Amino acid sequence: MMRKIPVFLSGVALGALALIALDEMRVAANANAAASDTYRRLTLFGEVFDKIRTDYVEKPDEAKLIESAINGMVTSLDPHSSFLDQKSNQEMQQQTRGEFGGLGIEVQMEDGLVKVVTPFDDSPAAKAGVMANDLVTHIDGEQVQGLTLSQAVEKMKGPRGTKVKLKLWRNKKETVEVEITRDTIRPPVVRAQKEGDAVGYLRIGSFNEQTFEGLKKEVEKLTAEIGKDKLKGFVLDLRNNPGGLLDQAIYVADAFLESGEIVSTRGKTNDQTNRALARPGDITGGKPLVVLINGGSASASEIVAGALQDQERATIVGSRSFGKGSVQSIFQLRGNYALKLTTQLYYTPSGRSIQGKGITPDVAVVQDVPEELKGRDEIKGEASMRGHIKVNEEEQGGSSGYVPPDRTKDKQLIWAVRFLNGEVSKENPGEGATLMPKQPKPEARANTGKPASQKN
Repeated sequence: MMRKIPVFLSGVALGALALIALDEMRVAANANAAASDTYRRLTLFGEVFDKIRTDYVEKPDEAKLIESAINGMVTSLDPHSSFLDQKSNQEMQQQTRGEFGGLGIEVQMEDGLVKVVTPFDDSPAAKAGVMANDLVTHIDGEQVQGLTLSQAVEKMKGPRGTKVKLKLWRNKKETVEVEITRDTIRPPVVRAQKEGDAVGYLRIGSFNEQTFEGLKKEVEKLTAEIGKDKLKGFVLDLRNNPGGLLDQAIYVADAFLESGEIVSTRGKTNDQTNRALARPGDITGGKPLVVLINGGSASASEIVAGALQDQERATIVGSRSFGKGSVQSIFQLRGNYALKLTTQLYYTPSGRSIQGKGITPDVAVVQDVPEELKGRDEIKGEASMRGHIKVNEEEQGGSSGYVPPDRTKDKQLIWAVRFLNGEVSKENPGEGATLMPKQPKPEARANTGKPASQKN
């Protein structure tokens, strides 16, 4: 009997090895079948392409056919992946550098026309006499009415040295015509001013290569202007900030933190998982901070707001953010083309994904929206986008994106300043403000990861 035991065990081992071998063969067979099916479909693509070339009623643009096919393939993935042709690739690079050929004005839509919010200092528009609140009615003789904001902006942009004619409606009383010579524009990505005597206001419009340095410069300037001892805190305005470069979002969050996690990004494989950690040194010296967000705050803006909220470094005020929790990588391709591809999802320090959900403010403050804009001020958010990546079962990102042009009517900003001046609190937020349920605290994690590479 004792002699048979090893034989029995050997039989079990051989059977297990046989099962493993069979499993490996099945996996290999399935992989081969999948590869074979892929190649069959690629062959089908080639057949369709050849048939169009030879039998279509007119001679097709073959390059355009291939670009359209690639576009179709990429746009089937998610709303943020895209194939960039040479022009789009160049424009994207200019935007991330924070410079482009244009007029130097910040604009928004109002009653179907393009309203000048402000001309940048020393810009071509300012030198030509364009003023804040001017309404652009015509661009090179073409009516603005009927164009989208992006279409109108595209018509005003152009190579340095070229000219554009604008017809302006000033004060809704008189018509003014100006001719402007385009130049390289470097918009002030961070704007700053005093709110009262003791509060510093910082507005970040986007996250490009100049954002962190601009923030640091403006914080230093405001601190000196107000006085370090007199300064009660800062308002960081990220409303309607669509995002931008991930590394700049990390630097901005790190600017207000002494330690701890800022954000983690996770891809398909373990080697695509990264954590960014804060380095010692808060550029404000630990002054109280309020961050303003709304339905137009997306991506990099949400990374900053989420990090400062989870680390309990700032009070988040406003309305729910957009809910874009994915990271896109840019791959440069031959022929000056590029591929913008969603490669990772990001998570706040507490491990929550805001994809399709957004950042909930600590204190919700609703703006008074003019009657004619009600319904049009709502930004539906990531969850409303067809083909978006679904991570959270509960999706509800997005909210109003309205910010009153008159600062004296901006209830979110007014509340933030009052909070820093000690006139209201989370416990007693006052009329028009609602304390929201507390967000999850950061998990206790080992202090390992990649520190942010810039600091003060």
